[in-house]
Amino acid sequence: MMTNTRCAFLVAAVLLASPALLGQATESSINKQIDGLRAVPDAQRPAVTIQIAKDIRTLPAGLPKLRLADGLIHLVTEGDAGQEALQTVADTLAQALREAPQPPAKDGNPAMPYMDLAKLARYEGITTSFKNPQLTQADAILAANDADIEKADFTLKDLNGKKYTLSQLRGKIVLVNFWATWCPPCRKEMPDLDAIYSHFQSQGLIVLSLTDEEPSKVNTFIGGAGYHPPVLLDTGGKVSKEFHVDGLPKTFVFDREGKLVAQSIDMRTQHQFLIMLAKAGLHP
Repeated sequence: MMTNTRCAFLVAAVLLASPALLGQATESSINKQIDGLRAVPDAQRPAVTIQIAKDIRTLPAGLPKLRLADGLIHLVTEGDAGQEALQTVADTLAQALREAPQPPAKDGNPAMPYMDLAKLARYEGITTSFKNPQLTQADAILAANDADIEKADFTLKDLNGKKYTLSQLRGKIVLVNFWATWCPPCRKEMPDLDAIYSHFQSQGLIVLSLTDEEPSKVNTFIGGAGYHPPVLLDTGGKVSKEFHVDGLPKTFVFDREGKLVAQSIDMRTQHQFLIMLAKAGLHP
């Protein structure tokens, strides 16, 4: 019988033996690598992600290359890929944008790849020498969104009908997490959120999990998940819009004075959540 360790090694080895190393990198082969990335064990995923980014760089300039680079951006932020993987993927996207600049969206906002690169720079600590008016505009939009979130307030009911008002939770450290039952990264981070909530609740931490799904569907899921933080029903996604949530999961941390001190743009590990909470003054 093949052990889990050996199986994980073989999966990673197959993906790490990338087509580019054999002179065969193609849009199709890289697409298959990206599609299989979530199946790679967490320990191997950073190295595999870096190799995929390098494979993308070997492709000819153009929209297909840009789409692959931007698609990888949305996966590298799931969990703790490490700074090298984040930087490598960001550099690959910047290269693709230099080679194939994109026009602004129809509403005048930056094209999505510029927004994605700006998010990595603002929230994930990457650096880039790439200069572009749309990238500058994207960072300004993110700064304005953060200012909106800083002032946001809401009152929502949990699954039992109890009301929670964000502004009335001053004195507590509040972690607001947007999620959905259909979202694999959301489900993956929930056990860590549950453990953190259980451990730090006595120190004034409250975790509010917001979803816009139907109560019956949420109740069924939560009942089988053993999840303890309050789950609030954001009917119609009104609060999600106020927080400028454009992807799930998404997490915000407010300190005891109600100041926004940290946010994620994707799934976090327990270690990453603890780093976010430390910015609000909560320590193990």
